[in-house]
Amino acid sequence: MSSVLYDVPGPKAIARNRILGVVTILVVLAIVGFFVWRLAATGQFTAQKWSAFTYSNVWMQVLQSTVATLAAFAAAAVGALALGFVLAIGRLSDHAWVRWPFTAVIEVFRAIPVLIFMFLLYYGFPVIGIRMEPYWAVVIALVCYNGSVLAEVIRAGVESLPRGQSEAGYAIGLRKAGVMRLVLLPQAIRAMMPVIIAQLVVTLKDTALGFIITYPELLFYAKYIGAQPSVGSPIIPATIIVGAIYISLCLLLSYVATLVEKRLRRSPRSAQVAAAVPQQAGTDTELIVAQRGLGKNDASGL
Repeated sequence: MSSVLYDVPGPKAIARNRILGVVTILVVLAIVGFFVWRLAATGQFTAQKWSAFTYSNVWMQVLQSTVATLAAFAAAAVGALALGFVLAIGRLSDHAWVRWPFTAVIEVFRAIPVLIFMFLLYYGFPVIGIRMEPYWAVVIALVCYNGSVLAEVIRAGVESLPRGQSEAGYAIGLRKAGVMRLVLLPQAIRAMMPVIIAQLVVTLKDTALGFIITYPELLFYAKYIGAQPSVGSPIIPATIIVGAIYISLCLLLSYVATLVEKRLRRSPRSAQVAAAVPQQAGTDTELIVAQRGLGKNDASGL
């Protein structure tokens, strides 16, 4: 048997794939086991190395660092989404004098590494008389970079839609702004939601770069506590704990994103669109009416 996309593997191929799967698992377990053995051999699991985390004050500092990380991420995520929408709309403009400046801004922001952006804001701006707190340097750098990336994501989502969607909007009398707001953007955002969330996860992890400009986030405190000889310089234990916190935050964000994506798929507007397509698949106007949530009487007025 064969599928449309690939040939169904036969008995030999199935056996070979199982062997490769077992070998891969064994190799991964061997690598993990080697690192665990080296950690144990160098005394990273001793009570002295973990003694720092028996103090409540240390955990309070970890909590404060986590709050600082989330504060920078929340502001950067909101700012990046807002900037991404603005840049994407400008990038999709029909007027060259609008489109080209927005395109230049997107390309410049995407080309500058986040760390260099933070260095420029925190260490470079004071040279010209502009002093900036580490928090704002981290947030602005993350907003500029991730906003430009999200702009391209949203633009790609809009341009991937069938051309008939926008033509149907124009056919019922909508202008370019109405077509973009009511027809194209809702569908593009729904389609690109996994990519948008993935970029927000990158934004969360990139807050760790703030430790280089002394922003007191999780990595900054892990480096600080790991350099204290009075508690055995627990750099490995501190890194493990901070890494576990980052993994938990990223998993939580991914879980929230999954819930949002499921809710968007089950929204009444999506149900109306799905119901409109089987009835008259070739009529784009009725599809737009369904997406806008209008009744037949409202549609006749258009």
